[in-house]
Amino acid sequence: METLHDRQISLKRSFDVSLELMWEAWRNPDHISQWWGPDGFTTTIHKMDFQEGGEWLLTMHGPDGTNYPNRSVFKEISPMKRISYEHFNPDFLAVVDFESDGEQTTLKWTMTFKTAALLQAVLKAHNAAEGLKQNGIRLQQYITEKLQKL
Repeated sequence: METLHDRQISLKRSFDVSLELMWEAWRNPDHISQWWGPDGFTTTIHKMDFQEGGEWLLTMHGPDGTNYPNRSVFKEISPMKRISYEHFNPDFLAVVDFESDGEQTTLKWTMTFKTAALLQAVLKAHNAAEGLKQNGIRLQQYITEKLQKL
């Protein structure tokens, strides 16, 4: 019998940045397009209606020239606390929780797939766990190198 844990990948990471700056990096498409995706990828955001029920359309461009269109719908937006979105094809629910401790923000990003088999297929085809880790590193680099200086 599969458990919730069998269907999830997650990232928990602390950043030396204020909650306000972290939130800005997530809610603003001009910022998110600069760090979204694993190493070597670029991202074009076509639409990002940042409200509950809002649609988020983006294309990730792989280093080999392959385009990966993505469609999500925001399910919950609790300012400075949580963003959740439902992603389609592959189907998963992502929940991003933000916790502040002064000038440090901890981010917990969990992706829950419909089935353990679907998660395994995504891990095998796209190395999604490593991609999620790289996304966290790219977020840190973007905030440190660019966003904090604006």
